[in-house]
Amino acid sequence: MQLPNECNLLVILGPTASGKTKFAVEMAGRLNAEIISADSRQVYRGMDIGTGKDLSEYTLPGGQKIPYHLIDICPAGSRYNLYEYQRDFTRVWRDIRSRNKLPILCGGTGLYIEAVLKGYTLPAVPENPALRASLEGKTLAELSDILAGYKNLHNTSDTDTPKRALRAIEIAEYLATHPEIKSDLPPLQPYIIGLEVEREERRRRISQRLQARLDSGMVEEVRNLLQSGVAADDLLYYGLEYKYLTLYVLGELSYDEMYRQLETAIHQFAKRQMTWFRGMERRGLKIHWIKA
Repeated sequence: MQLPNECNLLVILGPTASGKTKFAVEMAGRLNAEIISADSRQVYRGMDIGTGKDLSEYTLPGGQKIPYHLIDICPAGSRYNLYEYQRDFTRVWRDIRSRNKLPILCGGTGLYIEAVLKGYTLPAVPENPALRASLEGKTLAELSDILAGYKNLHNTSDTDTPKRALRAIEIAEYLATHPEIKSDLPPLQPYIIGLEVEREERRRRISQRLQARLDSGMVEEVRNLLQSGVAADDLLYYGLEYKYLTLYVLGELSYDEMYRQLETAIHQFAKRQMTWFRGMERRGLKIHWIKA
């Protein structure tokens, strides 16, 4: 693949189970590149199976190891945020470029990707007790409708729990009432590749991967996190696998209930990811789609 001469960042995005990591690693081997993760949950240590880190994929068949960044950088139970991601992305991008290598941004968290590509300035947003009190008791659907009403950047792809939706509203409200400050993000010239999977094939991959992760010890991973002192509320906050498996481990869901609800939630999540990526295109970012 011939990238434009001015390209200083290759972006590989797509919905869950589209094969982004494998493709990015292959590209990195060809282009003398290093990978920057754009996954909002792979930053947490000890959350390996449920987030699909698949660290073995960063080694090419010939044994070449591809360097990766922004994975396993903070403890499980903490609340890593977009402000911190922009800061860490900038630091890593500059380091890779200083060594005359190409950074590859790879992941499925559309908010993280768009925030760095478009240079959005997002300061550390404090909690808003009054706002939280006014929204207390609202359902996820109600919170999502409120979030959709904001004109500034907001994340609808990761808001799969009321707590995450509430935090997204808190950030959106802060941005709506505070002028943006000067961005410290680097000037990027990205080339964006999107991996597209037909709906039925995507659903097949998601279901197959979920069963494989359960067979690989995902339940035990969640049990170990709880036994290590990570609060159940924190795991519920992370959503998807960690939400439903925590409910199962706590005895609030049967295994079959957990499996059915989680499978449905991942399918819905993949659909929201694609909606976000299409929105990025409407907001001016050119994505070169290829069949996964």
